[in-house]
Amino acid sequence: MSNPNNGKNINQAGKQDRQILERLQQNCRLPIAEIGEQIGMSTSACHRRIKLLEDSGFIEGYNARLNPKKLGYSIIVLVEITLSSQSKPALSRFEKAVEQADEILECYLMAGEADYLLTVAARGLEDFERLHREVIGRLPGVSGVKSNMILRTVKDWHGYKL
Repeated sequence: MSNPNNGKNINQAGKQDRQILERLQQNCRLPIAEIGEQIGMSTSACHRRIKLLEDSGFIEGYNARLNPKKLGYSIIVLVEITLSSQSKPALSRFEKAVEQADEILECYLMAGEADYLLTVAARGLEDFERLHREVIGRLPGVSGVKSNMILRTVKDWHGYKL
């Protein structure tokens, strides 16, 4: 069966595909039968559409959102990184090192003053100091680090607007 979503973006996806994505984005544990019922589609047809959405890359995976405080992470820090060189080999070395560092939750290549923005979680100030010294401080090619500690979440991300 051909996949009508191959090579498409959300603007080219059908109404029912958008409805499926909206529901899964809000609750990925929602039973397929319930999704199908809500959008006027049989369970088997809905299951096929979800499989096609997965195969075409609209759905990259299914995750539980965990509470960092319940896991012992009391501090979330956004770390701006400036590199001494923006050459392709320098960027590659830095990115490879970041991928190996489990303590770094996210890493974004930026346009602006900083070259990269990292997200790290720490169990307290002493743990963040250790992360800063032993992980961030050892990343290759870093010439500047600026840490921004999150005090409180004002708006939490719950999905993309479709």
